[in-house]
Amino acid sequence: MPVLGNPRRAPIVLAYATFVLAGLNAGVGGVLLPALIGDYGVDMTTIGITFFASSAGFMLAGSATGPLLERLGTRLALAVGGGLYVMATLYMAARPPFVAFVAVQLVVGYGTGVLESVLNAYLAESPSATTLLNRLHAFFGVGALLGPLTAAWMLTFLPWTAVWLVLAVACLPLVAGFLTAYPRRAPAGDGAADPLVKAGPPYPDAPVLPTVPEASGSERGGLLTAVMRSPAVVLASVFLAVYVGLEISVGNWGFTFLVEEHAQTGLTAGYISSGYWLGLTLGRFLISPLATRMGLTAAGMTYACLAGVTASAVLTWAAPGAVVATAGFFLLGFFLGPIFPTAMAVVPDLTTTRLVPTAIGVMNGVSVIGGAALPWLTGAIGQSAGIWTLMPSAVLLALLQLALWRMIVARMTPA
Repeated sequence: MPVLGNPRRAPIVLAYATFVLAGLNAGVGGVLLPALIGDYGVDMTTIGITFFASSAGFMLAGSATGPLLERLGTRLALAVGGGLYVMATLYMAARPPFVAFVAVQLVVGYGTGVLESVLNAYLAESPSATTLLNRLHAFFGVGALLGPLTAAWMLTFLPWTAVWLVLAVACLPLVAGFLTAYPRRAPAGDGAADPLVKAGPPYPDAPVLPTVPEASGSERGGLLTAVMRSPAVVLASVFLAVYVGLEISVGNWGFTFLVEEHAQTGLTAGYISSGYWLGLTLGRFLISPLATRMGLTAAGMTYACLAGVTASAVLTWAAPGAVVATAGFFLLGFFLGPIFPTAMAVVPDLTTTRLVPTAIGVMNGVSVIGGAALPWLTGAIGQSAGIWTLMPSAVLLALLQLALWRMIVARMTPA
């Protein structure tokens, strides 16, 4: 009997649950850092090595997604990613030596990278890809919101290793679900249809091979090479690197900005910062359905969101008090929310069907570079010139995204 009783609904529900887990994984990290520093007796600079190790694993997974899907198919690729994550988190739960703890972050990053890239690629082939991908990434936001609360609560009566044990156990039923509900291959435009839309066979667990056009000469030379030669995909990768850099810069430095530039108390600044992440999550749930009702295309919706990001950053920059700053941060997150998943949804319009999984993997991996480099640069500028530069930087990055998006849209070809 198919998982959850509905063979078309099961893959969607499992994808959402997987992204909640990915969000939890991202959300618990900051809360666990003090416990890790104290337990291993290292400083903040040393513990920061774990971020680079995890990012390297994530980038490696992004570049390997296309070949992995071609060799193993959707079902086994997801099982590999989930299995590696389970083994890595179980190992961390055993409190390994610090060097091994750092090394295993490569596996954690690779496992989560495979899961995210494969599921993005699977849903990107859906007729309702924009809505589905926005919901998918909204559930990541749900996990990211719950992660700090869950970890902080557990640390009141359990060691930090217990948090990783819980995440490992939570992933086990997902791996079982991957093997039960997903197809060996992802039929283009079929298996990822919205579960609220009635449709007949083929079912997701049927061994149906995708109908893929004959590979061009460049594609035969290597999926990754072919993707990197595509100007549209390279532009989209840079676009997402800027996006993630902006998102994390505001998320990481917003608290300091509010305290130092707007004289907010730590408690008030914390609530406003939480409102930013809440806005990000709600934006992914609400904006895409609203845009569909208004008849906006994915390209048009992204233009509107980027305009909203720019206006919200200006509002937050000029905010005279807590109320306006709260609204500005919430709206900034709200309009940022749909941009990443929508960029994933238009990948089939940027390249050939065979290259879509590899393109999504590369975009996912390159986004990590922006997520590491731009927040670091923002902090360095804030250290020398003052943290007031956060919002002007956000405005500039939003305008850069507008320019990049215009070039991407010019290269779109309806699939």
